[in-house]
This record gives sequence, structure tokens and C-alpha cells, in this order.
Amino acid sequence: MKRVALVSARAARHFDEDLPPLITAFDEAGIAAAAADWDDPQVDWAGFDLALLRSTWDYTQRFSEFLAWADRVAQLTTLLNPPPVIRWNTDKHYLRELALAGVPTVPTQFVEPGEDAAQALARFIAQERPAEWVVKPAVGAGSKDAARYGRGDEGPATDHIVRLLLAGRSVLLQRYLEQVDRHGETALMYLGGRFSHAIRKGPLLRRGAAETEALFVAEEITARVPAAEELQVGNRVLNNLPFATPLYARVDLIRSDEGDPCLLEVELTEPSLFFSHAPGAAARFAQLCSRLPLPAR
Repeated sequence: MKRVALVSARAARHFDEDLPPLITAFDEAGIAAAAADWDDPQVDWAGFDLALLRSTWDYTQRFSEFLAWADRVAQLTTLLNPPPVIRWNTDKHYLRELALAGVPTVPTQFVEPGEDAAQALARFIAQERPAEWVVKPAVGAGSKDAARYGRGDEGPATDHIVRLLLAGRSVLLQRYLEQVDRHGETALMYLGGRFSHAIRKGPLLRRGAAETEALFVAEEITARVPAAEELQVGNRVLNNLPFATPLYARVDLIRSDEGDPCLLEVELTEPSLFFSHAPGAAARFAQLCSRLPLPAR
């Protein structure tokens, strides 16, 4: 019987709503699946035929350690998605790469450690003229360490940028697109390179709200039928990845001021795939995994 590790984290396992339907689906496919924490020294990764990254949501706080772990485990079993995908996807500088490839993307500028935070913010505001904007780290997940600001908030926004830069973290400045307050986000799930299902996320960041101390900001999720133009953008994202289409992918889109879908993030490392909102999706995913070749021993 093929053995699969659903890789999680101690602090996240009980919040991962994908785990129960996945374990059931793997069991029905004749595969033994079990949750395992990525940093548990007692786990014998070589004893698994496949390690699926699912909810390692604390990796941003221990980034170098997590990358080293991924490299090591990939030598012991099949890790999906694999280390080259993880390294590219966990740093949101990929947004610049995809924008240059012609993918419609939320307007984004980067501030790097050593730069002047106030000058960078002033430059961003002068160029983009946003009514509101978002500050968040380039390596981050679950909207943690992210906040929304507007005119009159330049001081707190600068302090936020400085705090991230002093921690050695690159920073994103993004225009806050007001359509998200009405339309929400659309998350497109792809399994084996094919569109599977979609959900709607309600707006996550409230202006003036304190940054979350939890692993992620609470989300309001409902099923959604995506528009044709959203699927077109999702396909453009996958077609412009610098590697073969991975086993699983999530493409998060929001609407521009003109109403056009544009990329917010592409999630290839540890995204929630919202199986409970798509009957049959977990079973399809388990079948995909059942057809993967066993690792060489």
C-alpha cells in the first residue's frame, strides 16, 4: 500500500480543513495517508512514498530552516511540490516576473533591506496615486504581517515597512483595489494542471485593523463559479511558470478598478485547496496521487 504524508505544522494541523477529506479520499483510493509535522524529528520521511505539503503555515517564521528541510526530504522521498517550486513561489518577487511576462497583476513595488522606507513609500504613492495600499512581506502567508493603509496613514505605513526591513525582509507595496470589498477574491484550484474548482474569499484586510497574531487572518469562504476571463488569467499564470505545471496550484485573483481580473498571488507551496467546497475534488486529487510513480529506493 502506498504511504502518503500530508505535511502540516503543530500549530496549523487542527485548522487545516483539507486534511479530513483528503485522508478519507486517500483511504478510499487504497492509500495510507497520515498527517505529519514538517519539523517533527521523529518522522521517518523515507518511510513515505510521497510527502504532500499541505499546511506548513509557520514556515515564514523559520524560512531558512524550512527550505533546508525541503531539500533534505526531497532526497528521501517524493516531495510535492518540489524544492525548486517552493523556492520560487515562497518569495513574491515572482509577481514581477509574471507581470513582465504579460500576466495582469496587481500593481506592486518592492522595497529591499537597506532602502529608505519613507522615500520608497513616497515614490510608490507618487507613481500609483492609490487611495489605499497594502504593506506586506515578500515572504509571508495567510495575510500575516500585512496591513491596509490610506492617505493620512503614511507615518504608520512607514513604521510598518521599517519594521519588516530591519528584520531583513523584503516588502511589497500594492495598490488596494476597492473591487475586492464588493466582489471579494476568486481562488482558482488546479489539480494535475487542470482547473478543478473555485471559491470566493471575502475581503481580508480592514483599514486600521491590528495585524493578526495568529497564523493567518480568518477567511470568509463560499463556492464560486469563475468567469471565463478569470479562467483565462489563471491559464496564463500556469503557462508562464518557469517550470512544468506542478501537481497542485491555486491562483488568487481580484478585480482591477476597471473590473478586469488580475493576479494577487499564485500559491504552489502550502495552499488551502478548499476541498470541502467542491464535492469529488479530494477524490480526484487522491487518484492523481495514486498514479504517481513510486520513488526509487
